[in-house]
Amino acid sequence: MTVLVTGGAGYIGTHTLVELIAAKKSVLVLDNYCNSSVKSLLKVTEITGVKIPVIEGDINDKECLNNIFTQHDIESVIHFAGLKAVGESCEQPLKYYQNNVAGTLTLCEVMGKYNCKKIVFSSSATVYGDPTTVPITESFPLSTTNPYGASKLMVENILRDLYQSDNSWNIAILRYFNPVGAHQSGLIGEDPNDIPNNLMPFITQVAVGKREFLSVFGDDYDTKDGSGVRDYIHVVDLAKGHLKALGKLEKNIGCVEYNLGTGSGVSVLEMVSAFESVNGQKVPYKITDRRPGDIACCFAQTDFAENELNWKAEKSLSDMMADAWNWQKNNPNGYE
Repeated sequence: MTVLVTGGAGYIGTHTLVELIAAKKSVLVLDNYCNSSVKSLLKVTEITGVKIPVIEGDINDKECLNNIFTQHDIESVIHFAGLKAVGESCEQPLKYYQNNVAGTLTLCEVMGKYNCKKIVFSSSATVYGDPTTVPITESFPLSTTNPYGASKLMVENILRDLYQSDNSWNIAILRYFNPVGAHQSGLIGEDPNDIPNNLMPFITQVAVGKREFLSVFGDDYDTKDGSGVRDYIHVVDLAKGHLKALGKLEKNIGCVEYNLGTGSGVSVLEMVSAFESVNGQKVPYKITDRRPGDIACCFAQTDFAENELNWKAEKSLSDMMADAWNWQKNNPNGYE
């Protein structure tokens, strides 16, 4: 029985493949490479010694999905395929709704047709909008401040409605906070197209000399140093959370949401300081205007995932900084 990993060539997807293979799972990747590289899967093979079967295709392509489920014994799906840049989503909202929402509708329709009703969905802490308090629990009110977050919340609602209509589905919705770091081998890591949308690759690209300085979007938030505060989680810890969620689906959980984070917040300026301290690399930065859709502070309450999934983030902020730099300095131009 095989786990279909949509978007498996991406940042979180590749790290999850490593954990799935370590757990002796049979995997199949579906990816259209719109925001990833075929080379990433070759690196997963280098780490694991296992050649990754991959189909180049799109979750919006129903014929492609039908062929996959006809030709392979798919038991469950880990669904990563989705666009994820907040700023771009504000500029091109229809692109995000087409890919993230319509694509998931097509995927679920085909899954149901072939009686494959176990899915782990890659959601986001953006579904909490601008929370009035922190830490954030899974029971917090849901809202969004940008089309990317809205697309994730729409898919969550679709999945909850799907389960209500057919209780034979088992669905784990994983609300990520802020993934950073890389595999300790330095062979796979975060390789964004064009200008990074996330903080950590921006820091490492400045440190490696690819960019002149880091733009810090706002220093007037109501936080300890004025810069935005987020819950940064090592991507390997996050990947292990997917494996735990996949196992939980075997227990007929229904449709359940889990926060995956560390449970503590770190500001942008603290991240810069930590990177410089751990790696001995200076990161020049400039304060710029706030980005549309950004919020001041966001970090998780993680007790539910710890109790229900027997999962807890284990890697430290220093681990995140060291592993992110190890990836970047060994791959200054990413996979290219």
